[in-house]
Amino acid sequence: MSRKAKATVTRVKVADEFPRLNVTGIAEETIAIPDPGGALTHLQFRRFAGCPICNLHLHSISSRLSEITAAGIREVVVFHSTPTELRKYEADLPFTVIGDPDKVLYRRFGVEASPKAILKPGAWRALPAGWGRAIRAAVTKRRAVLPAKPTNGNLGLPADMLISADGCVTAVKYGKHAYDQWSVDELLAIASSGRSM
Repeated sequence: MSRKAKATVTRVKVADEFPRLNVTGIAEETIAIPDPGGALTHLQFRRFAGCPICNLHLHSISSRLSEITAAGIREVVVFHSTPTELRKYEADLPFTVIGDPDKVLYRRFGVEASPKAILKPGAWRALPAGWGRAIRAAVTKRRAVLPAKPTNGNLGLPADMLISADGCVTAVKYGKHAYDQWSVDELLAIASSGRSM
């Protein structure tokens, strides 16, 4: 194989069967995916602990979590950071957070990194509000605005997957930049219609 040959990345597609997983969250809880309780699982792949762009998006999820839960959706969020980093920056999120510092899940499901993550204008639009929230959180929680050297860097791309309780992938989105993910309204529309966006 040529040195320049890149490993093939296998991405999840609608109608794929999602493998049954048991993963550990940052609160040391075991999470089964798909959900044995019957809910849809919205599996989000975010970037690094403390990412202001990710946290802006996750704030929108948190603020409408009751609507999301009422629609039969369970939130599970993966970061390519250590559990220790995540406990510092993300412990107050009201849903399951998983640390994947070795990027095992990222590789398995084809979630990549790219310099385009922060170079596209769509990501820039989120930065002012994201930085504002990060600065307020840093002041109130007496911590650094961002980790000095985030595990796996800051070039990760997001991804969203909606997985039925029987393990069928009902919708999927691989982001093209750091703030390219489903909004809450898109998530609710996808869940109610059973289609991909």
